[in-house]
Amino acid sequence: MHLKITWIASLFFLISILLAGCNATAPPYELASRDTLPPEVQTAPQVVRESYRFAVANPDVLTQLPCYCGCGSMGHTSNYSCYIAGQNPDGTLIFDRHALGCSICVDITQDAMHMLDEGRSLSEIRTYIDQTYSAFGPSTFSP
Repeated sequence: MHLKITWIASLFFLISILLAGCNATAPPYELASRDTLPPEVQTAPQVVRESYRFAVANPDVLTQLPCYCGCGSMGHTSNYSCYIAGQNPDGTLIFDRHALGCSICVDITQDAMHMLDEGRSLSEIRTYIDQTYSAFGPSTFSP
């Protein structure tokens, strides 16, 4: 009898864990398909690939956030510019390779993603980015 109760309790515990995993909420943003990335980005470290995927799918977020790595001298106007240089006439994106080798660009994007996961507003994210990264260089932000 004791073995049967232990077995039932163990089964109930396992089912509870599995159901808890099913209830995990999706992030409040999309990530573009990995297939949309150019080959040099597809072979980059996971955090860089994820940041590019976020940039492709969420220009409305990253165009509102500055970068502080000094890339303004390259013509960048926001953190989005570190990933996307523009669009071709057919609508396909022109990727900027800058973020492939710039940890500040990627860190800003990752911070934005984590703060969105926490339910933070774009204004809160912008304040945090300004306070955290302004020591590294001038802001690229040019609305």
